[in-house]
Amino acid sequence: MNHHPNHPATALIAEDEPLLAQALQAELARAWPALRVLATVGDGASAVAQSLQLLPEVLFFDIRMPGLGGLEAAAELADDWPQDTPFPALVFVTAYDQYAVQAFEAQAVDYLLKPVQAARLQKTVSKVQQALANRAQAAMNSGAPLDATLDQLRQLLAATRAPGPESGPLKVLQISVGTTIRMVPVGEVVYFEAADKYVRVLTTDHEYLIRTPLKELLPQLDTQAFWQIHRGTVVQAGAIDTVSRDETGKLTLSLRGRPEKLAVSRLYSPLFRAL
Repeated sequence: MNHHPNHPATALIAEDEPLLAQALQAELARAWPALRVLATVGDGASAVAQSLQLLPEVLFFDIRMPGLGGLEAAAELADDWPQDTPFPALVFVTAYDQYAVQAFEAQAVDYLLKPVQAARLQKTVSKVQQALANRAQAAMNSGAPLDATLDQLRQLLAATRAPGPESGPLKVLQISVGTTIRMVPVGEVVYFEAADKYVRVLTTDHEYLIRTPLKELLPQLDTQAFWQIHRGTVVQAGAIDTVSRDETGKLTLSLRGRPEKLAVSRLYSPLFRAL
């Protein structure tokens, strides 16, 4: 969907406090009359589902929502977003939180503090309009959407991840198997995969389950050795054999020592820049 002046931009608002959502929508109507708000939702899961259905060009996501927060929702959306459509411009809405604000500023991602101030919103609107105009221009020139937003989102996820332990990356996993504890060297792990409340740990010849959620495990892994390729998959870089790309642009990895093929999400595909 190319952005030209007579095509009104579209947006989706995800905010769990109905009064704030209404206030944001009212302020937006004043600051950007041409913007069409396609839907307002109150939680992260609905934000993902509705965004995939409606494909808005701008997302206003509250950082803290029940279930899936705004950042996680954006990451999940990036995993399932259609390859041939530019990823939406992101604006995060947050109660003042020094840590989040620093991360947003470092990544040049736009954010709004609650309660939303008209003057500040006007700045955001100008910034988003400029981003959409740049994107339309870039798409005309190169024929491909520039996903600068995905770059920002990836950096932001890394920046807001809890720091790992001071003692350096995890070397050995302690895995309970029945009444024993199996000590598995992290270097033997081909990949980790999130599964409900567990994480599946796959070595060349075994599969184990651990109860540590993937997002707690991630900061403890050496980021040079283990690459996140999808919101639920982290693979040992040295175990990747080939990376192939299909006609829709989707990337798939095949592994040394495991038969599975792993999908790379759009958010993490820039890891394989050579393609």
